[in-house]
Amino acid sequence: MGAEDPLYGITRLDNEAAGTHGWQVRLQRKGVRHARFFSDSAAGGRDESLRRAAQFRDRLLRRLEDPGESVRVHTLTVRNTSGMVGVCRVVNVSAKGVEYISWQATWSPEPGRRKSVRFSVTLYGEEEAYRLACEARLKAVSGERE
Repeated sequence: MGAEDPLYGITRLDNEAAGTHGWQVRLQRKGVRHARFFSDSAAGGRDESLRRAAQFRDRLLRRLEDPGESVRVHTLTVRNTSGMVGVCRVVNVSAKGVEYISWQATWSPEPGRRKSVRFSVTLYGEEEAYRLACEARLKAVSGERE
């Protein structure tokens, strides 16, 4: 929930020109942004404004927490052209204009971390590179180790 990092979702804002000093809580869930500013002067000091910001953040996280979302389940959207969630075709162009085409599998092993693996179309061919990317994605999401 943020217990690992005491400042998770909290940022210090000090703007001398505007005379603004305090802590900003910013979280986003399901595309909705939640934010609130905690002024040092209104709270009676820097430590108290941080305490209030952390308290607000913790209440907000509890309110926004969805027990069914401990593991994020992705579904296909209209933007997906590969037919497999977390798998996409990647085309990189070098400085000399050479194209490198691959199929990439992407997943999140834990909140805040993202991993990916690519399979070269030149090396494996279009169909096999796609198959390997899909297989890698499924293994990673199901927690299998290689």
